[in-house]
Amino acid sequence: MTIVFTGGGTGGHFYPIIAITEAINDMVREQRLVAPKLYFLAPEPLDQKALFENGIAYIRIPAGKVRRYASLENFTGSFTTLAGLFSALLTLFRLYPDVVVSKGGYGSVPIVLAAWLLRIPIIIHESDAKPGRANLLAAKLAAKIAISFESAAAYFPKSVQGKIARTGIPIRKALMRVEPEGARQYLGLETGVPTILILGGSQGAAKINESVLSSLTSLVSFANIIHQTGQLHFKSVEAIAQVALTKDPHAGRYHPFNYLSETSLQRAAGVADIIVSRAGSSAIAEISLWRKPAILIPIPESVSHDQRANAYTYARTGAAIVIEEENLTPHILASEIQRVLNDPGLAERMKSSAAGFTDPDAARILAGEVLAIALAHES
Repeated sequence: MTIVFTGGGTGGHFYPIIAITEAINDMVREQRLVAPKLYFLAPEPLDQKALFENGIAYIRIPAGKVRRYASLENFTGSFTTLAGLFSALLTLFRLYPDVVVSKGGYGSVPIVLAAWLLRIPIIIHESDAKPGRANLLAAKLAAKIAISFESAAAYFPKSVQGKIARTGIPIRKALMRVEPEGARQYLGLETGVPTILILGGSQGAAKINESVLSSLTSLVSFANIIHQTGQLHFKSVEAIAQVALTKDPHAGRYHPFNYLSETSLQRAAGVADIIVSRAGSSAIAEISLWRKPAILIPIPESVSHDQRANAYTYARTGAAIVIEEENLTPHILASEIQRVLNDPGLAERMKSSAAGFTDPDAARILAGEVLAIALAHES
């Protein structure tokens, strides 16, 4: 049995694949099946450690990204995708997998097209409230379509509605739970003050970083701050923070990280009193499972089609506050954080509203469907 996964360019596409493979490996052991061969085909491996730990072999397939604005790279990207299609055809013909699982994104396009041409069954999973172009393109080619938000179904053609099922967003096993025990010591947090966890997505968020730095002296006056800056932004954020807090008596309350490992994230989430985050679907699902009050700052629609819809869909439950990036100022950020922290009743209502938004069994539901199709195709 051979299973191929694909997905394009961000952690939001990649880490649900890891969650599905974790569930597949668990179910294979439970059902005493022959272990499948697992592959990830994409332009970039994203997290080689996670691939290795889950027994997934990476094969590079090029793909061109289509931007939402006029750019010469849109033209050259089409040739990259065409080259990727030929590469994917050769690779899939050699591997001849029993099923291809796509998370969407530009990196999935050549692999999905190649799988369709080779008549290999395709499952697509859409994490966002408003589907991306890659999954909308793949919908008519897919055997099954899994969605996370009910609202996503309306965007797909009527002809494929019978293939759609709401499964939720697959979350890695380690992040299904938080670890508050010993977290303050592990992260070096001060006791007796609340803790703010700031997440900018897998690549960081320059606008959020700027607002945090501009309000830093205000924030550290009343809280610990765990700030995931993103790898590219870390050195500049750290340097600016050191200058801003040079004479601040509460400088030790600020803790920047370029990246939070699973262990660090478990512990940070365990002690966080509020989370400030981008509005990627995986981030929202994790925050929901952690039952933490949230302030969501979605990427503008001019840059990304999905996060604004995700943020407002989740906020309608009462579990989150949304601040549009164009309205994000240091004063608004600090005051909204304080408003939640200073109102225990509001914080508790937000926690209660978060419960039930995400199905904790999503990864196993998808893994079961993947194995069923793969076994049927294999036989």
